[in-house]
Amino acid sequence: MTIEDLKERLEKMNKADLGYFPTPLVRLDRMSQDLGVDLYIKRDDFTGRCLFGGNKTRKLQYLLGKALKDGADTLVTYGASQSNHAMQTAWAAKVHDLKAVLFLAALVEPDPEDYRANLLLNRIFDTDLHLVTPEPGEDFASVERRSVDLGRNYIQDLEAQGRKVQEIPMGGADPVGSLGYVEGFLEVYSQAKERGLDFKALYHACGSGGTMAGLMAGKKALDASTAIESVLVLDSGDSYGRVKAQLANESLRLLGLGDLVKEEDFHLRKDFYAPGYERPNAQATEAIQYLARTEGILLDPVYTGKAFSCLLHDIREGRYKKGDSVVFLHTGGATALFSEKEIIGDL
Repeated sequence: MTIEDLKERLEKMNKADLGYFPTPLVRLDRMSQDLGVDLYIKRDDFTGRCLFGGNKTRKLQYLLGKALKDGADTLVTYGASQSNHAMQTAWAAKVHDLKAVLFLAALVEPDPEDYRANLLLNRIFDTDLHLVTPEPGEDFASVERRSVDLGRNYIQDLEAQGRKVQEIPMGGADPVGSLGYVEGFLEVYSQAKERGLDFKALYHACGSGGTMAGLMAGKKALDASTAIESVLVLDSGDSYGRVKAQLANESLRLLGLGDLVKEEDFHLRKDFYAPGYERPNAQATEAIQYLARTEGILLDPVYTGKAFSCLLHDIREGRYKKGDSVVFLHTGGATALFSEKEIIGDL
């Protein structure tokens, strides 16, 4: 499929106005010279119109497009206490005069007298906020399931009151939300073509998987050769690839395309998230400091820092030769730099 064909199909979808696009594609000049690879960064932390943008803005354009078409007046979603997706959902709701309800797993228990980062922003946005504290020994997946159960009971109460509710999954990872990164891949692919670039690989942080599914769907639709390196920030479980392939194909079907994505198409990088979600590690800390002190660009310790550490590892191990072009997708999340010490680590 051509760039124009895919663009036309995406333009037929319902879409809310939330961002400023295209986002910049920037060459990292000093780092490229230092590492011997032609290194670029796709600045999706600049998606706008929220000061703290990121990959969720792309997804929310389509998710809110559907919600507004369906006549919703309330959005309910889930995440960790410092979730970028949850905060951007709260912001997007305000832009379109909707009510936002968040059920957030407090993996790092916040001080109610000193809310920080995304929790503070959620309060400023006057969000209906519900923190779900883990039981002793309870892991993130279990708290997530419990949060969803609580949220769905709350949705029933809201609907009994006459509210029209749109439920959005954690990370906006559903077929509608993933259209945002079919478009995202189309955008960076188009920018590369305009500049005569042929990226060997695109690296990105991967949590709930909606961004990964959309990127792969876009790659397959355009028959692009760029490898997608999906760097996990949590324990994905055994069925992750199969479920995300299904998600990618469901997004393609919304665009009138067939099933193009298989589980084996994903390249999941599982060695960079330890010791766990929202828990820092030395490699990510070094990656954040290196990019900040070389190019003046900030990453975060939960997502992009860990993904960038994978990219640095691969370059230093000689995976790419001199002159190869590689792009890093900056998915946002810099608010985590102002979160609790347990999340920031030794930055």
